[in-house]
Amino acid sequence: MKKAFKILGFIVLTVIILLVIAPFVFESQLKDLVKKTMNDNLNAQVDFADIDLSMFRSFPKATLIIEDLSIINNEPFKGDTLATGEEVILQMSIKELFKSSKEPKKIDELKINNAYVNILVDSLGVTNYDIAIADTTASAGTSNPFSLDLKHYEINNSRIKYNDLSAKIALDVENFNHEGSGDFSMDTSELDTYSEALVSLDYDGVNYLNKNYVSLDAVFQMDLEKLRYTFLENEAMINQLPLTFDGYVQVNDDNTEMDLSFKTPSSDFKNFLAVIPQTYAKNIENVETQGDFVVNGRIFGKSDDTFIPKMEIKINSSNAAFKYPDLPKKVQDVNLDMEILNNTGIAEETYLNINKATFRIDEDRFSMLGKISNLTENMLIDLALKGTINLANLSKAYPLNLEQDLNGILTADVKTKFDMNSIEKEQYQNVNSNGTASIRNFSYSSPEIPNEVKIAQANMKFDQGNVSVPNLQLTTGKTDVTASGNIQNFMGFLFTDQLLKGNFQVKSNTFSINNFMVAEVEETPKTDQNKAETKTPKPGKEAVKIPSFLDVELNFDAATVLYDNLELKNAKGTLIIKDETARLQNVTTNIFNGSIGANGLVSTKNATPVFEMDLDLNSLDIASSFNGMELMQNLAPLAKALEGKLKSTLNLKGNLNEDLTPQLSSLAGNALAEILTAKLNPQKAALLSKLDTQLGFLDFSKIDLSDLKTKLTFRDGKVEIAPFDFDLKGIHFQVAGSHGFDMDMDYQLSLDVPAKYLGSDVGGSLGKLSGEDIQNMVVTLPIGITGNFQSPQIKLNMEQAVNSLTQKIVDQQKRKLEDKAVNAINEILQGKRDPKKPFNKNDSTAVGSKSTDTIKKPASTKQDSIKTTQQKQVQETARNILGGILKNNKKPTDTTGQKQ
Repeated sequence: MKKAFKILGFIVLTVIILLVIAPFVFESQLKDLVKKTMNDNLNAQVDFADIDLSMFRSFPKATLIIEDLSIINNEPFKGDTLATGEEVILQMSIKELFKSSKEPKKIDELKINNAYVNILVDSLGVTNYDIAIADTTASAGTSNPFSLDLKHYEINNSRIKYNDLSAKIALDVENFNHEGSGDFSMDTSELDTYSEALVSLDYDGVNYLNKNYVSLDAVFQMDLEKLRYTFLENEAMINQLPLTFDGYVQVNDDNTEMDLSFKTPSSDFKNFLAVIPQTYAKNIENVETQGDFVVNGRIFGKSDDTFIPKMEIKINSSNAAFKYPDLPKKVQDVNLDMEILNNTGIAEETYLNINKATFRIDEDRFSMLGKISNLTENMLIDLALKGTINLANLSKAYPLNLEQDLNGILTADVKTKFDMNSIEKEQYQNVNSNGTASIRNFSYSSPEIPNEVKIAQANMKFDQGNVSVPNLQLTTGKTDVTASGNIQNFMGFLFTDQLLKGNFQVKSNTFSINNFMVAEVEETPKTDQNKAETKTPKPGKEAVKIPSFLDVELNFDAATVLYDNLELKNAKGTLIIKDETARLQNVTTNIFNGSIGANGLVSTKNATPVFEMDLDLNSLDIASSFNGMELMQNLAPLAKALEGKLKSTLNLKGNLNEDLTPQLSSLAGNALAEILTAKLNPQKAALLSKLDTQLGFLDFSKIDLSDLKTKLTFRDGKVEIAPFDFDLKGIHFQVAGSHGFDMDMDYQLSLDVPAKYLGSDVGGSLGKLSGEDIQNMVVTLPIGITGNFQSPQIKLNMEQAVNSLTQKIVDQQKRKLEDKAVNAINEILQGKRDPKKPFNKNDSTAVGSKSTDTIKKPASTKQDSIKTTQQKQVQETARNILGGILKNNKKPTDTTGQKQ
């Protein structure tokens, strides 16, 4: 306080010096001189927007106005704002401007409007307000011709913040208005003051005052030579509680000494209600009260870097009662006996004794007693709570400002003793708690949850730092839960920012995840020509958020789980919730006439929820799973045409929507699927129906896909199917390709069709060409599939098929001819054939010859002609075979294999 007055006086005196030196008509020069002088004498960066010197604003007084003053700290708080002020107004007699430099210049009034003062003390005790530069040039005999000689001063609509990191104190004084009138030119005088503000106070992370209204109307006896201030007449108000003070404050060089006593001017119990912030206490003028409430205390001793003043503060009330006129219930048997004491002046030895605190509403009684000591360091708490109360009666007896109406019956008989360090370090062996508490018939509703939560019964048993919950029964929407378990850090959760840790056994007949999804409501304007604009709710996305304060493990067993449109039966497993992430371990459930095993996680920690999941699907009904799961519809669109059982393992990860359904475009992973039993119904899938039409030799409705296995990979919004083979009644299929979640596809099929499936006409063509053995030849037919599953494009690669089949027939003929030549040579060597007899490729048993000329090579042109004729015959036969493949019951095919 002393330094603050010195700094304020120095700034004012500096301004006066410049006013005396420079005529007020030279405002621009005056502005530069004021800035330079202040910066030279303050260890800070001082600036202002403008200076205005008016001779007429308060005539016959001169008025000096400094606009938008700012003081910015240098090191070690460089860049921090110490103070700002919209206006600093100084008023003085005009004649003061013409006094010589040796005559004192008297300032009659000082006003500071819309100021902000930001006082900081770092963890080492270094302050940001000690900015005055010591004057080393002044001699002992030099007199100072300038004096601060105020008659009146004001601070209007200002704010003061004080943050002491070393003492863990944060004080915020808002809407601060203070004024005082006195004669500072005299060594002894009276100062008449009035102050009011909204005060907030935090100490060691605990909020003690939150914008509480405080006012003081007081007259002080000032001894400016000894810096001693004595209360004469005064009355203070804390919220609506009146207090009067007596005593003094003495400011010394190295400490502040005080001896102040205070008390309530009356003993009316309304004084107790007045302590409560007005927002909650409402209007107490018409409240009926009986009994007394007395606050009296004394604060005395010295305050310095080591000690605080000693204190004795007592709060008492006996057999009191009150009733608000608009509420039906009365609070009776109010008894209070509390004291705040410090007998040593050491801050950590301050303690609060609660010798008695009781009240009654109807027949419900509640009491508390205990001691809270070592308030400024490792707080020690020793409390006992006992009683029963109908929570609904609280709002019927006291005007609580709550979003949720209280209800339910709370019963408690608990004793607890612990220190805050043990709670913060989770050393619960140092916590001594015992007793029981329960709540029944409690319900809770909030915009944050879609359905009212009803707790039929919740019991708690306290033992050391652990709280066991032997029985918890609740319902919400369609969900019912019965649980038991342990809370490991109940005290840490209540008294610090620790997560709620515990483990529970949870059983449920029906657990509906849908009951916990919140529909965000977006209001959109709706106008009518004849009506004023109104707003109607617009359904938004359902958002699920995993609570950040939970660190629990749930072993659950639910007969039925409802999620979206799915119904899961006999769901069992472990759910671990921590760090806004839910982990599933060894989860099993029955669905779609099969079972699912799951391990993985879901996290809502970031803006976009994510998941990772390993799924084991066993014997699922294909049709049911396809109809019930959007994921199945996108991974395997053709499954809609299957009837049977599916087995699969899936490894998936990706982003989630707000309702925790997968964002299909973000999926990555793989699947290994096996069809246990399945039949096709091609009419349910456009692709299969179209293939069935074009491939007349196949009947998809009679195909059995049992034991079919395939591997799928998901990435970049696509499902890629690794090449796989299977046989269907002697026809070999090879399939590969991919499709997108937009249903566009790119697949390649290759069918190896035996000639025996191609009909008697094709078989006869083969027989004419190359004998009966070639009827066992396989025809390879490549098929390209593009477009989408609703409108597929099928391309039969005829040219490749003809070339492949032609080559096979030529190779077959070549092998037969080579075999006959080998047989003929063997017969010659064995003497069974005359080597001079010509070789007949169609008769391997002929022996002898009438002419040797017939074995001569024919002319080249004749050979080419024969070869060309054979090649054309082979190609014609190949096309005829393909025509048989494409033939169907409705349309015949031409010799090229194309539809007519």
